[in-house]
Amino acid sequence: MTIKSLLLGSAAALAVVSGAQAADAIVAAEPEAVEYVRVCDAYGTGYFYIPGTETCLKIEGYVRFDVNFAFGDFADNGGDEDWDVRTRGQVQFTAKSDTEYGPLTGVIVYQANYRPAGVLGGAQNETVLDTAYIDIAGLRVGKLFNWWDDDFSGEFDVTNSGTTSFNSIRYQYESGDFYAGVALEEIQPASGYSPFAPLSAAGVPDIDWLEGGNNLGIDAAVGGTVGGFTYQLLGGYDMDAENGAIRAKVGFDVGPGTIGLAAIWSSGPSAYFIQGEWAVAAQYAIKATDKLTITPGVQYTANIIPEFYANGGDGWDDGHEWRAGVTLDYQIVENLSTKLAVTYVSQDYGDVGSAVGVDDADGVEGFFRLQRAF
Repeated sequence: MTIKSLLLGSAAALAVVSGAQAADAIVAAEPEAVEYVRVCDAYGTGYFYIPGTETCLKIEGYVRFDVNFAFGDFADNGGDEDWDVRTRGQVQFTAKSDTEYGPLTGVIVYQANYRPAGVLGGAQNETVLDTAYIDIAGLRVGKLFNWWDDDFSGEFDVTNSGTTSFNSIRYQYESGDFYAGVALEEIQPASGYSPFAPLSAAGVPDIDWLEGGNNLGIDAAVGGTVGGFTYQLLGGYDMDAENGAIRAKVGFDVGPGTIGLAAIWSSGPSAYFIQGEWAVAAQYAIKATDKLTITPGVQYTANIIPEFYANGGDGWDDGHEWRAGVTLDYQIVENLSTKLAVTYVSQDYGDVGSAVGVDDADGVEGFFRLQRAF
């Protein structure tokens, strides 16, 4: 056998073996394409596309730690503590997508609140649906905060009923720096018979609208901005109580801060305002530094006693209340802030208070807050 024959034979043998191995080889499948999260900048910062869709989603929220306090005659709570601590976690989901009618928006806000047992009202450890609504072409439906919730930045005032979130059907027109809207709301009138615990404890009057009804309210507002001047005029009518309230609020820059003025008038207790017949309030939010804002403010409310305590009417009687306080807002670092609010309250119950054995009262209330936003 020659060298040439040996080499040719070896090459043929290797070819046969290689062909057999190729027939038995396992071919790996191509990996599926992965769609990475894309930034969506069409609606502002923080949005991203939900993979596989053209819907943009934003996730935000905060963790809040509050220490609340109240001292004095008006804060007498029957022997319970005059302070309590509350912790809250809130998360908000906002989804947006384009349609032929404009952006389609959906918002869901959940809150988890906790405070220990032994404080006024008992323990609190619950998760609640704070907000949930659909918005398109100016129409908004769901559980949402109404225009009355847009109050002062200071914490001294009471310029709404305290309940400003309802199941609502609302339409709001917006054009540049102007807006106007109207809403139908499923209100909660049973919570509105008196803002003051001493009179409430003296006995709840037998009022038909407190026991239920159609629970319907009508709310409307106009507002906007002109240069450094902001304005808002709103009104609400409680169908069950057959009472309504209107509020005007303006703000304008002066020196290192912004002045805010408000005036409220109410025909009687309603789901929109239960503090009194009329009130005026003012604040001055002073931008002391880039991180510190100091906001002093004052409010006077006249005829704070509902008529039904005296003669069964549905309007207001006598008495008055003064509120004066200061709020300190400090930005510690980005997304971490603190707030301290202290308010002096003086309440005069007039002849009605004397008739039911309730003395005039005053005291101090407020809170300290630490909040981490994200």
